Amino acid sequence: MSYFDMASAAPLHPVARQALLAALDEGWADPARLYREGRRARLLLDAARETAAAAVGCRPDELVFTPSGTRALHDGVAGAMAGRRRTGRHVVVSAVEHSAVLHAADAYEAVPVGVDRAGRVAPADVAAALRPDTALVCLQSANHEVGTVQPVAEVAELCRAAGVPLLVDAAQSLAWGAVEGGWSLLAGSAHKWGGPPGVGLLVVRKGTRFAPQHPADERESGRSPGFANLPAIVAAAASLRAVRSEADAEAARLSALVDRIRARVPELVPDVEVVGHGTLRLPHLVTFSCLYVDGEALLTALDRAGFSVSSGSSCTSSTLTPSHVLKAMGVLSEGNVRVSLPAGTAEADVERFLDVLPPLVAEVRSHLGSVPAPALDADLVVDSLGKLCPIPVIELAKVIGEVPPGGVVTVLSDDEAAGLDIPAWCSMRGHTYLGSAPAPQGTAYRVRRQA
Repeated sequence: MSYFDMASAAPLHPVARQALLAALDEGWADPARLYREGRRARLLLDAARETAAAAVGCRPDELVFTPSGTRALHDGVAGAMAGRRRTGRHVVVSAVEHSAVLHAADAYEAVPVGVDRAGRVAPADVAAALRPDTALVCLQSANHEVGTVQPVAEVAELCRAAGVPLLVDAAQSLAWGAVEGGWSLLAGSAHKWGGPPGVGLLVVRKGTRFAPQHPADERESGRSPGFANLPAIVAAAASLRAVRSEADAEAARLSALVDRIRARVPELVPDVEVVGHGTLRLPHLVTFSCLYVDGEALLTALDRAGFSVSSGSSCTSSTLTPSHVLKAMGVLSEGNVRVSLPAGTAEADVERFLDVLPPLVAEVRSHLGSVPAPALDADLVVDSLGKLCPIPVIELAKVIGEVPPGGVVTVLSDDEAAGLDIPAWCSMRGHTYLGSAPAPQGTAYRVRRQA
């Protein structure tokens, strides 16, 4: 079985396992106590904090450990906004932030900043969104679905000039290096770099106004209440140091494998769009979308073939809402596959993935009946009400040849994903998307056929 989903959770690093087992014997006591066992635990906690701070690029007294990366983000947003409550309740977020950031920002006056088709924010757009009552800006270091690296240093400089703190979600990038720039707050999650789950970190730089929003607690500088899971913290810090020592060599090796996937998948599989930036990206992650493919069916087929991969498709999640990241980018959302290679991935595993992918995509497409129909001579209305994507796109593809060049096909659909996938299909196939309008049932999407 080839595990290709490091962006969700990295396998436990061997160093983390060793450190965890050792700390279970030595770090079980309360580090706040003055007796021998407590002092020993305190030494372990301090050493872990110094190790993590060195990897992040901050002072040890600026970093606290939290029960998860999500908790770090929630506490970071809430504490920063409370610390600047006299400034206002306006918070600027990129449209492709992790849902943990977006949900936390929803408690305030959140304004999203759009991205380009590669998923990258323009610093000028962030600057334009700033207002006198802006209390916080949130920007990830790299995207969790498509791997695009964001211009954190440039945005941090804009924020510094405006006197607004910048919170960076660095969960996806900390394994590969420190985040550059003058950011004010930063969050990370140990299970993304090979540490145990249940450990996050939150950094609040000196001089940043911050007011914790939970009952007072003397632990972790008052920023993360409760008895710390010290063995897991020790393992998280040890694994971060270990993966960093391997990062440069492994990044170069995995990036070459990802380049191979990015180049060969469109050659091997027709009607595929590789999404995310081609060069400004994480070294281990690639995402592509396949027209006329049900994402859940494809992921299930890949699982049977021995590959664990993920997807941003709505049909593979617990909700039928399309991926907000792919939606913000304006790219195809259905038939989406995210491959994120863990350290040590063998070249042979990637080659085997490239061998099995084309027939599996063809098999899934054949089950959905995605063969274009012959050309006829009239404008058409396609009723796809009650059908989930990719079915409305498949039905559009079947009938587009039935109208002459310049003719219009109207697709009726009540699936939210159609509003993303039909324009993306038009872009990929060279037809003109004329827009949408409310219909008595659902929405009418109009497409003009090009020659």
